[in-house]
Amino acid sequence: MTLLPDPASARAARLACREGAPRPTAGMAPGFTQCNMISLPKDWAWDFLLYAQRNPKPCPVLDVTDPGSHRSALAPDADLRTDIPLYRIWRDGVLAEETPDATAAWAEHPDLVTFLIGCSFTFETPLQQAGIEMRHIAEGCNVPMFLTDRDCRPAGRLHGKMVVSMRPIPAGRVAEAAMISGRTPAVHGAPVHIGAPEALGIADLMRPDFGDPVQIRPGEVPVFWACGVTPQAALMASKPPFAITHAPGYMFITDVPDTHWQV
Repeated sequence: MTLLPDPASARAARLACREGAPRPTAGMAPGFTQCNMISLPKDWAWDFLLYAQRNPKPCPVLDVTDPGSHRSALAPDADLRTDIPLYRIWRDGVLAEETPDATAAWAEHPDLVTFLIGCSFTFETPLQQAGIEMRHIAEGCNVPMFLTDRDCRPAGRLHGKMVVSMRPIPAGRVAEAAMISGRTPAVHGAPVHIGAPEALGIADLMRPDFGDPVQIRPGEVPVFWACGVTPQAALMASKPPFAITHAPGYMFITDVPDTHWQV
């Protein structure tokens, strides 16, 4: 019988996110699903829902709130305005501010619709349980993320490139890592690319567009997964008048066990 993780650990992690200094959430509340977040005015919500439906690999939607709501069924007692360690406020497609509390920005648009999107942190627990090191966790930094040259399928007013996260994996374990992550298609699933970063338009693995660089050791292969920061690339390309997102790597920790998404 599989023992489920204690929900108290997810609540404690959210409290730490709310009250402590902002830090990336990789490795926090192991066993619980983490989510990317984007909040848009109601008149942009349909465009984004269609964008996510057309691009399910980087934008797997796990929950959508009612307009104006800051609650999610994925963690009913949480507050989406305060329980992410670090938020980004976007104005006309430009990053205007990063803040640990989005309450004031949220009040500017009482009709915000929030989308919670699957995160690859969710399958890091089973990867680690299999003995596959997550280098960013071992090094105590944020996962490296890269803007690729691969176009997402546009929808309405939204368009943009796909973002990927990268983890160095020993060459002999790449197939196993792909199989383990592939069991959770609702949180990006299997990798979208293995090796050859230049094939994704990535020039330098030591200069990620988001997050931090990590060491790649001899015998390791860079493995790339679709990333839920992709909506932020769409914001930069499409320039909606207002949006709130998580800061890359600073996720929303839910009460839902990772195993919920396994197939």
